[in-house]
Amino acid sequence: MRAHGGFWLPETFLPGLEAARARFEPRPSDVLLASFPKSGTTWLKALAFATLNRAAYPPSGEGHPLRRRGPHDCVQFLESALVVSDDMFASLPSPRLLSTHLPYSLLPEGVKADSSGCRIALGTQDGPTNGGNKPTLSTLEEELDLFCAGRSANGPYWRHVLEYWAESKRRPHKVLFLRYEEMTRETTSNVRKLAEFMGCPFSGEEEADGVPDAIVGLCSFDHLRSLEVNRNGANDFNIKNDSFYRKGVAGDWANYLSPEMAAQLDLVIDDELRSSGFSFATGGR
Repeated sequence: MRAHGGFWLPETFLPGLEAARARFEPRPSDVLLASFPKSGTTWLKALAFATLNRAAYPPSGEGHPLRRRGPHDCVQFLESALVVSDDMFASLPSPRLLSTHLPYSLLPEGVKADSSGCRIALGTQDGPTNGGNKPTLSTLEEELDLFCAGRSANGPYWRHVLEYWAESKRRPHKVLFLRYEEMTRETTSNVRKLAEFMGCPFSGEEEADGVPDAIVGLCSFDHLRSLEVNRNGANDFNIKNDSFYRKGVAGDWANYLSPEMAAQLDLVIDDELRSSGFSFATGGR
């Protein structure tokens, strides 16, 4: 990894970062889904895609794209797609739904500008995450040490979260801050909030027809995991599709920490957040 702009980024990440900052041209109707790696990205993509495109693809339809393609194929990462082709996003019809793991401060300037009209929705969890496999003690200790030092991929985690949170307070019309833990508890109400933010609120008729609940059902973790497309194959980066559907439980990371590890994590996060006014959701800590 390499230090860049106050964050630790994988070396393979840097070409995409530079491509996004240099060449991406936002549109007023764009919606950008931001997230820290492994913090509910797949689920957020599915919910946002199904919500934004429900007129063209009713969530109950058998031919819905999410039944045939994974969420990461339906919503491309800004920084990786631009490395492949400048036309990847230019050819998409509006409104475009994009995603990123970039910290707020490293986003293209045009995206951050109020004049662009582009909206940003961040999904975040309350602590460190893993891919769903049970880690060994030595591996977990190493990962926790890196996390607490702020040297995990795209870290420091708290700085990544705080940048978006601060912007959501300063410009709520521009940045929507979503907590994974709240979304799992009150999914339908958060889907309504997301729809309103993206400029496509549910109509009274849609509410009566149960469309918000149908979207939640389509995008449920168990349903997505059961689909053939998500149980087999791999994405363009040779990551197995089923690796995105291992657990899906808010705060599950805490089940792997010893009391000493949990205390270490609490101390570091409390220290980093002390003067910010922000606190992570309860339930994981």
